[in-house]
Amino acid sequence: MKELSMHILDIAQNSVHADSKLVEIEISENIKKNILEISIKDDGKGMDEETLKKVTDPFYTSRTTRKVGLGIPMLKSAAETCDGSFSMKSEVGKGTELTASFRYDHIDRAPLGNIVDTVVTVVISDINIDFIYRHHVDDRCFKLDTREIKEVLGDVPLNNVDVICWIKDHIKEGIEKIEQ
Repeated sequence: MKELSMHILDIAQNSVHADSKLVEIEISENIKKNILEISIKDDGKGMDEETLKKVTDPFYTSRTTRKVGLGIPMLKSAAETCDGSFSMKSEVGKGTELTASFRYDHIDRAPLGNIVDTVVTVVISDINIDFIYRHHVDDRCFKLDTREIKEVLGDVPLNNVDVICWIKDHIKEGIEKIEQ
């Protein structure tokens, strides 16, 4: 994938399909330490130890519509290619946590990409799931928590057109502030 945001979208969609009620996406750009870290955590079905060992194999998938599962193996490969690391832990009935780190200035590190549209897409993909998105740039942080937004909105759904526009603008402005 040409952008890391596409990896995030793919992995977050795995969390949605795992019947998660809460999905946390965290991006940490530690420029001082030269590290970019992406973490996705959910409280979904989780995986047993055997499945967890297989999930980084591109020829393994639990899906019935295709015979390959490229999302996780591609993210793992991208991280390791950029002097980074990849880890994943999971427990049946409790959820899964995945972390990929990259050397921030590595010449082969894909750009983060359009993270604003990625997060909006994830948030509106299933309005019954709550999402927390945290984005750190050094010591500055932006956070979006759909539980807080839902509390303010009451009966207005997250996939309302005006709400989608607000969420998109809010994320864009939040990221611009922490990048200054």
